[in-house]
Amino acid sequence: MNDKTAALSEATEADVERAISGAEDMLTRAASSTSEKAAELRGLALAQLKALRTRLQVAQSTVVEKSKNAARVTDDYVHDNPWNSIAAAAGVGLLIGILIGRSR
Repeated sequence: MNDKTAALSEATEADVERAISGAEDMLTRAASSTSEKAAELRGLALAQLKALRTRLQVAQSTVVEKSKNAARVTDDYVHDNPWNSIAAAAGVGLLIGILIGRSR
């Protein structure tokens, strides 16, 4: 994972935590408030959760885009270098076989 992706992941996680904590706090306060104040707090909590949903959709789109790009690059490499890919797969298979053989 590159630095940009890690930063996006950490920022999204922090946003999720803040939104959930804020929504929980507002809903807790709404439970013990007057009906007008409770309605206002519920509205704020819902707005915060909607913003969180949007942020998560953006993060999901980013992950899907990067995954598709990685698959495309891998597919191109394998098509451009079939023998290298076969040799790499054989090497990995041999290494796994040796490790399994040693564990018995």
